Amino acid sequence: MDPLAGMDDSSTDDDAASQTTEDDPQVPIPPLRPATQPIPIPAPPAQSTGGNRPHYELRHVMRGHTSSISAVKFSPDGTFLASCANDKMVKIWSPFTGELIRNLNGHTKGLSDIAWSSDSVNLASASDDHTIRIWDVETGLTTRVLKGHTSYVFCVNYNLASNLLVSGGCEGDIRIWNPAKGKCMKTINAHLDYVTAVHFNRDATLIVSCACDGLIRIWNTTSGQCLKTLAEGHDAICQHVQFSPNSKYILSTAHDSAIRLWDYQTSRCLKTYQGHVNQKYCIAACFSVTGGKWIVSGSEDKKVYLWNLQSREIVQVLEGHEDVVVAVATHPQQNMIASGSIDSDLSVRIWVDRGA
Repeated sequence: MDPLAGMDDSSTDDDAASQTTEDDPQVPIPPLRPATQPIPIPAPPAQSTGGNRPHYELRHVMRGHTSSISAVKFSPDGTFLASCANDKMVKIWSPFTGELIRNLNGHTKGLSDIAWSSDSVNLASASDDHTIRIWDVETGLTTRVLKGHTSYVFCVNYNLASNLLVSGGCEGDIRIWNPAKGKCMKTINAHLDYVTAVHFNRDATLIVSCACDGLIRIWNTTSGQCLKTLAEGHDAICQHVQFSPNSKYILSTAHDSAIRLWDYQTSRCLKTYQGHVNQKYCIAACFSVTGGKWIVSGSEDKKVYLWNLQSREIVQVLEGHEDVVVAVATHPQQNMIASGSIDSDLSVRIWVDRGA
């Protein structure tokens, strides 16, 4: 049964909405990891906090990057955290000890994004040097260099099977790659400006992208056809976009300091999350599904914000960074958040929920 069936337009969220209503659609977000898939590392079960607030506390501060951090990503098996920065470097950390495990060296210009393969063996990195590198994380060696973009590569993501890679460049193109062969399979002339995010849905039939032209677009992976375009307001230039874990919704961030949850089938904005500051930088948001269901985002006021996914209430604000927080990630099994900051901070921080 469609949980949104029967909802009329009064349940659609808009910029004027300040509180949830009784007909506010309840959005089911299942865990990222299928229940049948084994967890490869011993971990206490994540506590369901239900309607309670989370209680995240700072656990580790990791330093080593020498220029602005652009992305942090947990490996799908939860063992590692990768970070990348404008210093041309990818760093692999232990999120449990805060220890630096290894550096991945090879890019000749700064990095904007990283993405893990689903088996946690390989990592893809997107660089201003116009290339994407595929790394064997265990050895720290580059296994493929993907060439084809004619400008900075700003974003990259694997599909769930990790037999496809999608990237977005500052020339406005989306490229679909066979990462094992290092070959570009398709180029889509997608946007008229920087492509700032690309993401596959669960079965990799669709790609969502957004760009500085203010548009969110849904693409057929096989044909490259644009199936739908969502337009935010003129002051709401979209900066980051991703499918929800069940692929029924899209989460977007924009320069009007609002995060939106879309039903892309109906082009309706279901929820708007506000309270943080995002007017200049490309700041990512993500889903937290291990305990309570939260939306997590960085902010230009140097904080990390957590919202209740359903009620849109700010449930916790994490303070400690000394500059803009542009990167956040949530651990696949445990109640753990990573965040990364720019310029005068340059730290990666690990936050752990001590439980209700």
